[in-house]
Amino acid sequence: MATVPANPALPVWRNPLAWTKVADIIAVLIALSLPWSTSLVAIFAVAWIVVVVPMIDPRDFAALLKRPICTVPIALFALAAIGTLWSDAPWGVRLYAIGPTVKLLVLPILFYHFERSTRGMWVFTAFLISCSLLMVMSWIVAFDPNLSLKPRAESTFERGIFVKNYIDQSQEFALCAVALAFPVIALFREKRIVPALLLSALAFSFVVNMAFVIVSRTAMVTMPIMLAVFALLHLRWRSIVIIACLLTAFAGLAWVTSPQLRKTVGTFSRDYRLYKEQNVPTSMGLRIEFWEKSLRFFAEAPVFGHGTGSTRGLFEQAAIGKTGAAGEVIGNPHNQTLNVAVQWGAIGIVVLYAMWLLHLLLFRGEGLVAWIGLLVVVQNIFTSLFNSHIFDFHEGWMYVLGVGVAGGTLLKAGSQGVAAEQENSGNS
Repeated sequence: MATVPANPALPVWRNPLAWTKVADIIAVLIALSLPWSTSLVAIFAVAWIVVVVPMIDPRDFAALLKRPICTVPIALFALAAIGTLWSDAPWGVRLYAIGPTVKLLVLPILFYHFERSTRGMWVFTAFLISCSLLMVMSWIVAFDPNLSLKPRAESTFERGIFVKNYIDQSQEFALCAVALAFPVIALFREKRIVPALLLSALAFSFVVNMAFVIVSRTAMVTMPIMLAVFALLHLRWRSIVIIACLLTAFAGLAWVTSPQLRKTVGTFSRDYRLYKEQNVPTSMGLRIEFWEKSLRFFAEAPVFGHGTGSTRGLFEQAAIGKTGAAGEVIGNPHNQTLNVAVQWGAIGIVVLYAMWLLHLLLFRGEGLVAWIGLLVVVQNIFTSLFNSHIFDFHEGWMYVLGVGVAGGTLLKAGSQGVAAEQENSGNS
């Protein structure tokens, strides 16, 4: 890994270290804006790329691109681009459908930059602070919906949502709550009780908000899986049993005292019954309908798929003469695997799962950064059972930013470790 030496004689505008700090600050701004705005994220992302790209060493970057953690995300984008050639969709639709994969091209640049930066934790801290502020606003608008920035009809339906929607908000809160488990346990083991209690209170606040204000069913299903991953990796069995008992007690208390939680859970059976008995297009019923049709589309073109942007056209054909849930048309089957399978067949599935696997293996080490990166990937994998969270803007950028910053930071630590070993072997 090549490093740029400091040169205080250079003016600020020509000093690489100054521009590195500028890039880090812009990355922090991306993290700060992610829970609040899509437009700001896009603007800051473009600005970040403009700042970073001129500083890239072509030889080092070419070597990084040969690593599978970079090659596979690029391959998924390339597959989307090439898939336009055999799609029957209009060319405008084909080109638009490439868009959700473009963000994956930022991953190698993030790896490269944060392998050289020392401020990766700035980004994660900024995201935590931003989500904490959003949680405060969620409580405020839960009591006074008129303060929400969403239209009144939507803010009444999505209680406690200041901006965006309850699915995005639940993703953020669940990620922050579980990610905080690592520093909390570490601080307790170091007998640093006060900061451990403060972070515990913050994590608990996220959970309480989801229990008593609003939570998505996806987060409700996947959050226990994320907690189980943490327990298996970082806790002793006695601690696992104690914490499991405490969580069970809290879940029981929340169930008894939170009408919102009971309402959310109750929609599972209600939505399924209305769909099966009356063909009502409920949320769960539509997902089942989309998944069944997508499996049929995949079976029709199992190897290469129907091409980029073909999904909506296939659903339109399948909906002819149908009513209710069977007549619904969508361009996103609400499952990442099926979204890829319909467009690019088994080849796309292999590339998608290879990317997830390689990024999981990247974070198999110890430490807070490795835990954050692992958690981001685990959350994306399991929430993608119910949504297309690689291709969705908000969750997709959570994945790209989390994996890119954490991955680059770990690559830096690995490079330093190798350099230290080489130095020690040379001295001996």
